[in-house]
Amino acid sequence: MDSILIIDDKHAILESLEMFFTEKGYHVLTADRGRDGLRRFREHDPQVVILDIRLPDVDGIALLEQIQEAEHPCKVIMITAFQDMETTIQAMKLGAYDYIHKPLDVDKIEKAVERALYTMKIDQEPPLVAEITQPPNPEVIIGKSDRMGKIFQTIGMLSQNRAHVLIQGATGTGKELIARVIHRNSLYAREPFVTFDCSAVVETLLESELFGHEKGAFTGAAQSKEGKIALAGNGTLFLDEIGELPRVMQRKFLGFLQRNAYDRVGGTHPLRSRCRIIAATNRNLTDRVREGKFRQDLFYRLKVVMIHVPLLVERRSDIPDLVRHFLQKINWELGTEIFNLEKGVMDLLVSHDWPGNVRELENVLVEAVVRSRGNVILVEEIENILSSSSPFATIPLTHYSLPYMEKEHIRKTLERLNWNRTETAKVLGISPPTLRKKIRKYAIEPAA
Repeated sequence: MDSILIIDDKHAILESLEMFFTEKGYHVLTADRGRDGLRRFREHDPQVVILDIRLPDVDGIALLEQIQEAEHPCKVIMITAFQDMETTIQAMKLGAYDYIHKPLDVDKIEKAVERALYTMKIDQEPPLVAEITQPPNPEVIIGKSDRMGKIFQTIGMLSQNRAHVLIQGATGTGKELIARVIHRNSLYAREPFVTFDCSAVVETLLESELFGHEKGAFTGAAQSKEGKIALAGNGTLFLDEIGELPRVMQRKFLGFLQRNAYDRVGGTHPLRSRCRIIAATNRNLTDRVREGKFRQDLFYRLKVVMIHVPLLVERRSDIPDLVRHFLQKINWELGTEIFNLEKGVMDLLVSHDWPGNVRELENVLVEAVVRSRGNVILVEEIENILSSSSPFATIPLTHYSLPYMEKEHIRKTLERLNWNRTETAKVLGISPPTLRKKIRKYAIEPAA
């Protein structure tokens, strides 16, 4: 029989809660003083303690701390008539399972007790995730699916040469991680790995950031500065969002790739470079070339080897391994001890569509770990996190018509597959001609 210890100086609360939980089949202990409550706790080892913050003889927070130091597992639910920010934060910091304000709602108390006992039960099950004693490798790609296996083979081939690489995939799929693994497994792994986001720098500074500049080259150039190419040395320059590079810079960067030499802004002597270029984009560069927004000759120079990174929804079989990896990583970085998942959590994670891909999965797990009140992640917590980030939460009811939903589903699938119509038709389960008809019917166009 599960036991509950109630510590409160209000006899009416003690009597009502004792009667309520006794009728529910619990073994109930009570104490109207903190010291007496601590003694009864040590004598009877209850599974749950309902503890008032303000007691006549001891401070409830201090008592919570003593209870948490005990060897046997116990969940403490704090109750108080005073809403004090500092006290609430301190109680949760010390490991309180829940914090409930008076006047007490017995249904809310009962639910908290049931959740606490259920969490304790799962805590005692064999762990899904092993505890690690050293930092996890930040540059490891998780995946056993066929799509990822082909990427691993390509990385192996690239490790023996300096061929330029173009990585194409949706946001959050892990393009930079793949670039880092290529570099780490190359013959020049000890050389620098330099990153540059082409979409994060204003157009007027792009040339200076990439190629560097000489002193006095422009207003404000008080001294010479090396660009990203020079900083990469004989290593790797990773250019993220290469599809956002302006046409003028595309021409200048193409010249660098053709000659392996470049001029600083304001410079007169060409500088040579042997760095490898790994470019990444979440856009379909073939379409960008067709639209005249990306130079065809630069596209071919970059795609000596091309890697297509699959969406997470296209490799669902990898999600369990990703979850285990991320939980180990999160536990190490946050100092937490979340080693298990409630039954049903993994199925929920595997079946979710993950529009933000691997990055979204990791972020959801971080939030779930932070919000967890035990050593286990519950289904309810995952459902709350996923529903709060659902894109449908703000859609008006008028947008729930079937034609609208079909149009949006097709549009989002096209975007997530970088407007690859053949792959989109496969995912949607329709023929390419049918997809083309629906695109015309709904006037679906790529985002500008």
